[in-house]
Amino acid sequence: MSLHAAPLAEIPTRTAELVRIILPKGNTITQLRDCFGAVYSDDQFRSLYPTRGQPAYAPWRLALVTIFQFLEHLSDRQAAEHVRTRLDWKYALALELEDLGFHYSVLSEFRARLVAADQGEMLFNTFLQACRDHHLLKPGRQRTDSTHVLARMRVLNRLELIGETLRVALDDLATVIPETLCQVIPAAWWARYGRRVEEGSLPPSEPSRSELAQTIGEDGFFLMTSLLNDTALNPLLDRPALAMLRQVWLQQFQRELSGLGVTQIKLRAQEDT
Repeated sequence: MSLHAAPLAEIPTRTAELVRIILPKGNTITQLRDCFGAVYSDDQFRSLYPTRGQPAYAPWRLALVTIFQFLEHLSDRQAAEHVRTRLDWKYALALELEDLGFHYSVLSEFRARLVAADQGEMLFNTFLQACRDHHLLKPGRQRTDSTHVLARMRVLNRLELIGETLRVALDDLATVIPETLCQVIPAAWWARYGRRVEEGSLPPSEPSRSELAQTIGEDGFFLMTSLLNDTALNPLLDRPALAMLRQVWLQQFQRELSGLGVTQIKLRAQEDT
């Protein structure tokens, strides 16, 4: 993956015209583009990429997407979907209407490059300076580290991982034991895991994200324990979707016995996964 820096792209005419029709007053995303321009340039990220290899997706666009993710509390899958489908994002990223964007994994690869090159602070400080230049921040001390932004993305993607893993396991069981599954799982699960995680809104606050992760973890262990305690259902634990559930839960959660003899489920620290 190499970087072939190119001049900042102009907003395509058809994209700009459609935005003026559908969003005559604009919104936060389009206003950021109109106010700041592109904010980032490929040259700022030159140190992240080798000089040879397959051309990388424009890093200035990935940097903006990372900021938009933070603003709208999106996982990588959700952000990539927004690039494909959201007109205001296409406008800000200077993309043609037909542009399909990129695979969501490109975002995690970009963040890994930022961290490896110790350039995460540059990402956030550039945006912060643009806000200051346009008098969008009041005088005073603002947070100037990017770890908060990058950490938010990691947490949201972790929620998506565990939520999707459990949803897929439930979908798989629904094809082989639909009636039994209805008897085993609580009714609330149908609303919680009835659709893909990226189709819903992930919690914006840290306490609510922690609460959701805790709930998903407890639900996953409840499901596996229910199958384990029923000899007729034991063989289902060997199905690929259930084997993946066990593996992900082993990586992401730990169970501890409290002083009262109660088993507590905790999400592992990010560095322990």
